[in-house]
Amino acid sequence: MAVKAGFARCVLMLTLLLSMGSAFAQNELRDTFFKDADAAKTVAEAADAQLLAPRSYERGMKEYRDAEIALQRGRNIETVRSNAADATRYFRTAATAAKLARTAFAQVMKSRQDGANARAPELSPDIWQSAQKKFFEAIRLLERGDLKNARRREIAATSLYRDAELVAIKAQYLTETRRLLKDADRAKVGRYAPLTLGKAKRLLMEAERELNENRYDTDLPRSLARQANYEAKHAFYLSEIARKVRDRDLSAEVLVLNWEKPIRDIAGAADIVPDMEDGPDRLAASLVTHIEGLHNDNQSLRQEKTENEMRLTDMEEEMAALDERLGGATAERAALVQRLEAQARVKAQFEQVENMFSSSEARVFREGSSIVLRLVGLTFDSGASQLKPANFDLLAKVEKAIDVFPRSELIIEGHTDAHGGDDSNQILSQERAESVQQYMINAMRIPTYRLIATGYGETRPVASNETVSGRSRNRRIDIVIRPNLEQS
Repeated sequence: MAVKAGFARCVLMLTLLLSMGSAFAQNELRDTFFKDADAAKTVAEAADAQLLAPRSYERGMKEYRDAEIALQRGRNIETVRSNAADATRYFRTAATAAKLARTAFAQVMKSRQDGANARAPELSPDIWQSAQKKFFEAIRLLERGDLKNARRREIAATSLYRDAELVAIKAQYLTETRRLLKDADRAKVGRYAPLTLGKAKRLLMEAERELNENRYDTDLPRSLARQANYEAKHAFYLSEIARKVRDRDLSAEVLVLNWEKPIRDIAGAADIVPDMEDGPDRLAASLVTHIEGLHNDNQSLRQEKTENEMRLTDMEEEMAALDERLGGATAERAALVQRLEAQARVKAQFEQVENMFSSSEARVFREGSSIVLRLVGLTFDSGASQLKPANFDLLAKVEKAIDVFPRSELIIEGHTDAHGGDDSNQILSQERAESVQQYMINAMRIPTYRLIATGYGETRPVASNETVSGRSRNRRIDIVIRPNLEQS
């Protein structure tokens, strides 16, 4: 009786609300009849029922849509109520089935996610689609209660997802290598560079083996693939050289000389005479020793820097303690503080200037409290001291650097290499220094009292005069900036 009375009240309410003919009326009815269905639908979707219980979920959606249409068209209220109730029941069934499937299919779900993370749908589409088919079959069978066959499909789907994942991982890391080796085979690179190409192929096989054994530890396979790419590209290069030698477009002598040139350039940069009269081994050993020495020097400098910083900290602490004992600043302490502040200011200014120049324009370094601009990009014609227009951009940067140190003293040093007579080199270096000095006076408007031009000829080399690159570095203009520590 109570049910009938409640239903009668719903019918009465429907009649009254419909008579109102408003959107408010329909919203009120929807809240009344769809409350449980909406809640059940939300739970089902949160459980991923669309994927894991599609049969029940789709039935629920059909009843849900039918109820909405019936309500919109003003059909019998019993039809709306019945469709909404059926939707609620199907959604609840779907949520339960989805939770069961998630537990039962935990392994295949993980393999599916791993495959997706590896871009298997994109990189291994055929195997991925086969895995998807088996997975959906397993879901349908489980939803119908056929656990045995559902389990069989799940095992098959898991295996296929893992295969698709592995293929995708290999595609990500090995595709470029495979393409290079395929191109090499088409170009018959193996005929001329069999050792190098063979090494590339072996590295690819090692990378594949590593991925087969542990697909999730990709660091080593990635490294092997990079090495394989290098060897494959190197094989192309060697093959081209071998072809030129075969076709007599390149003689063996020219080939060796070409290969010696980079070693000569490196030796020149290291200021080592490139002696290769009996091959490169001795020179290579000298270069190795030189580089190791640089590493050792660098390590020593880092250690010295650390120790200096520690000493500076100790001095600051000692100064603070002295202040406390003396009860205030003394004249000596004030002078020391002023000097330290000036040095700190010069250090900051030096770093500013250092960033103004590229390595091809100038080397910037400190000698005590002075800053040296070694203008490696400033060149003169042979035997001449006239500045060239090509130098003006660099000199404009020099002007900006000088402006960082107002009231500083500027020394322009001219230097030559050791070729030529001592007297003529001295005169040439002086003339070049004075040429730069005059430019600073005329173009930069720097007072003459701040400028000193000095030629040193060949007496102050910074590199060996036995090499072309060494002589080039010795022919230079150095501008020494001496800041005024009290006023700068």
